[in-house]
Amino acid sequence: MKQELKLRIVSGLILAIIVLAATWYGGFIFRILAAAIALLIYYEWSVITGIARDPVTNVLGWVGEVLVALLVLAGAFDYALGMLIVLTALGIAMIFLHRASRWFAPGLLYAGGTGLALAAIRGDETFGLYAMLFIFAVVWATDILAYFVGRTIGGPKLAPRISPGKTWSGAVGGAISAVIAGAVIVHFLIPEAQDRAAVIALVLSVFSQSGDLFESFIKRKFGVKDSSRLIPGHGGVMDRVDGLIFACFSAFLLAGLFSLIKGGGMTSLGAALLGL
Repeated sequence: MKQELKLRIVSGLILAIIVLAATWYGGFIFRILAAAIALLIYYEWSVITGIARDPVTNVLGWVGEVLVALLVLAGAFDYALGMLIVLTALGIAMIFLHRASRWFAPGLLYAGGTGLALAAIRGDETFGLYAMLFIFAVVWATDILAYFVGRTIGGPKLAPRISPGKTWSGAVGGAISAVIAGAVIVHFLIPEAQDRAAVIALVLSVFSQSGDLFESFIKRKFGVKDSSRLIPGHGGVMDRVDGLIFACFSAFLLAGLFSLIKGGGMTSLGAALLGL
């Protein structure tokens, strides 16, 4: 086994243990993880897109993202959402007032929204744990099976200009496996959520694959191979969580909609996502 592959496997296992342990404990421990992921994503985004080279924009971005992260750490998800909306609007205004990069506002939303979505879905309740395990199962099944099915069957390319290696067969295989993985998790943990599990798993799988393509587009546009070298053998944080980001965004929006319909708040989004 090559040294690079060994390094990739070891670091991958360590990351999985950290993420699953934090997810299991939940509460402040998981919010630390969510906030850290958000800040690391913003770091990588700012470097890739060149935002880091503009002192004014860079400082504003970091101040805003740290404020969002602190609100996420405090569990003040409503305030974090409000801050993120204001920050994104300010980022758009900076394009006109300061001629900031057009990638500034999307980066603020991409990074801050990731931390908020992760923390709000996990929450402090058991159903939040189940919801995150459901999302992880869907995203990981999509990622792994899309790769193997695509390599085995091949066929027409999904988006050759963005990611030449991805195929339609892989996309369909990943989506089917995601539905199966989600159904298994729900069957054993929350059988009362079976009615909507398959549909939600399919939606999350589609968004997960869209997130993967989006990050590939960003890296191709700016001519980088990896988002950074923060993770030995894997590249950067964005490289590892690209699918999870979009899956969590979609889960956050769906859960928020379901919660709004039921008259709930942002404290039980995990339960809302699963219809509980």
